[in-house]
Amino acid sequence: MSNPRFIVSGGGTGGHIFPALSIAEGLKQRFPAAEILFVGAQGKMEMEKVPAAGFPIVGLPVAGFHRGEIWRNLLFVPKLIASMWKARSVVRNFKPDCVIGVGGYASGPVLKVATQMGIPTLLQEQNSFAGVTNKLLGKKASKICVAYQNMERFFPKEKIVFTGNPIRKGLEGIVAKSEESFRFFGLNPDQPVVLVVGGSLGARALNNGIRAKLDLIRSSGVQFLWQTGKIYYQEIEAELAGNPTGNVHLLEFIQRMDLAFAVADLVISRAGAGTISELCVVGKPAILVPSPNVAEDHQTANARALSDQGAAVLVKDAEVGDRLVEEALSLVKDRGRLADLAENIKKMATPLATKDIVEVIASLIDNG
Repeated sequence: MSNPRFIVSGGGTGGHIFPALSIAEGLKQRFPAAEILFVGAQGKMEMEKVPAAGFPIVGLPVAGFHRGEIWRNLLFVPKLIASMWKARSVVRNFKPDCVIGVGGYASGPVLKVATQMGIPTLLQEQNSFAGVTNKLLGKKASKICVAYQNMERFFPKEKIVFTGNPIRKGLEGIVAKSEESFRFFGLNPDQPVVLVVGGSLGARALNNGIRAKLDLIRSSGVQFLWQTGKIYYQEIEAELAGNPTGNVHLLEFIQRMDLAFAVADLVISRAGAGTISELCVVGKPAILVPSPNVAEDHQTANARALSDQGAAVLVKDAEVGDRLVEEALSLVKDRGRLADLAENIKKMATPLATKDIVEVIASLIDNG
């Protein structure tokens, strides 16, 4: 099929959007004449990031289900019904040859409608512990691409294809970029660098853990390249302006993650599936702090999959204030331990994930 049509659905966070864009770009390479339409959730970051990457997107009024605050779910059912109707209209009008779901609010209605209409569907499960929506969608999906072993706990074994998770472009060959990276961020090449990333919006626990130990960081001889996230940047910038710290380099968001990874001796991060996949490909030692605010606590499962293999250090969210900075400063000066972590995490990399997922999609439309 020379000019197939694809819908890529999902989003909500960078952890869903970046893999979705990688798959879309892979499809364009494999099928240069392909038409690709994204379907996301209204008001979420995909509505900005996807058009910026050059792809059209339609937004659904869908919203997530709040497990803790039940009163916030009053509009959940009406929004879900409206999203199902709109998804049906979008699929019917666009006439895709295959629908790809990457997780996030919008993927549920779109994949549900596509399976009802007999259109081949592919589910890309990024985590080691599948969420409720993906477990339900997996029963009818044509194929399910996974990034961890033993996923037959959640999905029909015959539908599973192990591919790994797609990563952002430009993360290959970062070693050659280290000199450029020090210049880009204004860092001292003679001092170790700890990269702190809590996601595009930020992570309160990580930020507060760093803030609580600024005096210790000042006297450590270690540089911290710290992405605070959009929500917390101004507050922390004002705090540091009143008490400057020369070895702390503050950024709201890091556009050039290739350069940030290149310059880092150690990474402190949440344990989202996309971030972990990137850490594996770049082979960087990491301290993973799973977010407790995610469905089924899947970030803890992700982090344990690495820590059990000696490929990362797991620090619980509740331990951040007492342990995180001390652990990072000790680890970043232990070259032998850093080397062991780097070697072990590199073994878990799947650098061909995007290509492999695209080939699975190609087989679905060939057989459809």
